[in-house]
Amino acid sequence: MSGYVITPKTVAQVDVTDPGRPRDFHSRLPDYRPSNLVELPTVAAKLGIAEAWVKDESARMGLPSFKVLGASWATYRALEEAAGGTFDGWRSTDELARMVQERTKVRRLSAATDGNHGRAVARMATWLGMTSDIFVPLGTVDARIRAIESEGATVTVVDGSYDQAVARAAEEAGEDCFVISDTSWEGYRDIPGWVIDGYSSIFDEAEEQFAQSGRDYPDAVVVQIGVGALAAAVVRYHRGPGGPGSKILGVEPESAACVLASVRGGEMTSVPGPHPSIIAGLNCDSPSVIAWPHLSTGIDAYVAISDDDARQAMRDLAAEGIVSGETGAAGLAGLTVAASIDEIVETLALDHSSRVLIISTEGATDEAAFATIVGRSASAVAAQ
Repeated sequence: MSGYVITPKTVAQVDVTDPGRPRDFHSRLPDYRPSNLVELPTVAAKLGIAEAWVKDESARMGLPSFKVLGASWATYRALEEAAGGTFDGWRSTDELARMVQERTKVRRLSAATDGNHGRAVARMATWLGMTSDIFVPLGTVDARIRAIESEGATVTVVDGSYDQAVARAAEEAGEDCFVISDTSWEGYRDIPGWVIDGYSSIFDEAEEQFAQSGRDYPDAVVVQIGVGALAAAVVRYHRGPGGPGSKILGVEPESAACVLASVRGGEMTSVPGPHPSIIAGLNCDSPSVIAWPHLSTGIDAYVAISDDDARQAMRDLAAEGIVSGETGAAGLAGLTVAASIDEIVETLALDHSSRVLIISTEGATDEAAFATIVGRSASAVAAQ
C-alpha cells in the first residue's frame, strides 16, 4: 500500500498508566548509558526546517538497536508478577538472576522476531542464566539469524510471515517459559504493554539531553511503526498527561503498511505477507491490539515509503556520521517523503522554524547490505 493518511481525529492527550521505573531499571543493566542525541544540520537544510535531531539507537548496551529497552523491562515486570513482588536490592544481573531462580520457575524465554527484538530477548535470557528459543519468519537474512544465535539462543525459521512466527513462539508458553512479544493479541496484553513502557527511557533521555543543552524539546517526532510498540510509546510519552505535545508522523513500508490501511478503513486491518521490503523490522501483517488505540488516535499523519526511500535515508544519515540500517533510517525516509506532501506539511506545521526528532532505531544489522547501499562500511561511517 502506498500513499499517506492524515488521522481523521487526533487527541491532545491519551489515557496512559504510569510506566513505573524503567529508566531506573535500565541504568542497572550492563553497559547502560543514554544513547547519543545528534544534530543533523545537512538534513535540516535539505528539508527546509530549522533543526533535525536523531536519537541514535545503534549501540544500546552492546546491541545494535533500541529493542533491549522493551524486552528487558517486559521480562523483568513479568518475572516480578511471577514472583509475587518486586526484586529489591540487586546491583548486578547476576544478583537479579539468583533472585529470579529462587522465587520463580521460569528458566526459558521465547519470542518471534525479524532480528532485533529476538536478539534482545536472547540477551536478557543470558543475563538471567536462562535459555531462549527465538522464531523468525521465512526470508530472515542469515546475518540476523547468526546475530541472535551469538546470544546463545536456539533459532527456528518458520515457514511463513512474521505473524506466523508470533503464533509459533506463543506455543512455547508455560510455567517454565515466558513468551516476550512486542505485539499483542486477545488474552495477551500485559507483556507487550510493558515492552511499550520500556521504550519510554528513550524519551526520558532525550528530554533530559535537550534540557541540558538549553534547547526546547522538538515540536514534531517521527516514528517507525511495524506492529506499533515504539509508536505507541511515542504517543504515550508525547500525548500523555504532562507530555510535550509534539506532532507525530508514523512511517511504514509500502508493502506492509498495516496501520495505514487500518486507519483508512477505520478498524484494525491485516496486510498479509510475504512482505518483500528490505525494511525488515517493519514487515508486519497486523497492528498490535494493545497499541491500536494509540496508533489510531494519537498520530497526526502516516506515510508509506519505498525501499529506495530507505536506502537514500541511510546514505543521508551516513553523510552525517550516523550508522543506520534499513529500518533505522525509515524515520528519516518518512520525513523526507512527508516534506513533499502539502497536506502533511500543513498537518505537522513543518516550516523553516520547525524542530524535528527522528529515531534511528538500529545500526547496521546486516553489514554487507549496509556497505552495498551506503558505499562504505559501517566502521568507516562511524569513524568519520
